[in-house]
Amino acid sequence: MIDADRRTHWENVYQTRGETEVSWFEDSPVISLDLIRATVVRPDAAVIDIGGGASRLTDALLNAGFSSLTVLDLSEKALEVAKTRLGERAACVKWIAADVTVWQPPDTYDVWHDRATFHFLTDPSDRAAYADRVSQAVRPGGHVIIGTFAPDGPERCSGLPVIRHDAASLQAVLGPSFTLIESRGHAHRTPMGATQQFQFSRFRRLD
Repeated sequence: MIDADRRTHWENVYQTRGETEVSWFEDSPVISLDLIRATVVRPDAAVIDIGGGASRLTDALLNAGFSSLTVLDLSEKALEVAKTRLGERAACVKWIAADVTVWQPPDTYDVWHDRATFHFLTDPSDRAAYADRVSQAVRPGGHVIIGTFAPDGPERCSGLPVIRHDAASLQAVLGPSFTLIESRGHAHRTPMGATQQFQFSRFRRLD
């Protein structure tokens, strides 16, 4: 099931803007790769990228030898952009068009990665639903990496309000089953030349 309003918004974004014309575009997702490497999971670990859409993280993980990748996004158009770019390699990835707040995880994962999805969840019930999906999907000992706008980051993105976070506010949502391993600040330079302050936090699920 997909929230119709949210889906319509993001389909329109990817129908009307090119891959490199959105503010969150990264040619090389360096900090995400660093944090995934920091988990020291094996290349055959199951990794899911929430809101991955047209992100080039999938390309980079395939290049690094990861072989069990899943990408979830609201926008089918965004996923099609990534599939087209990857060509034959797209068949090596599982693609899911879904709203993470209502999605029912069919599998479990060693790494849950989310860059810039969680901060769009302005309703507390959506954040609670997200945390419930994390608890269902992440294996004991697994890792959760969430990147959001930092407390001094933008208050809106793509015409929508956001909730800015730090590691403590993310910990409060995820709950005591997850322990914070590290948090990093990151200044993202948009294709339009603006700088946006992000924070990335990495948690580990307790055994």
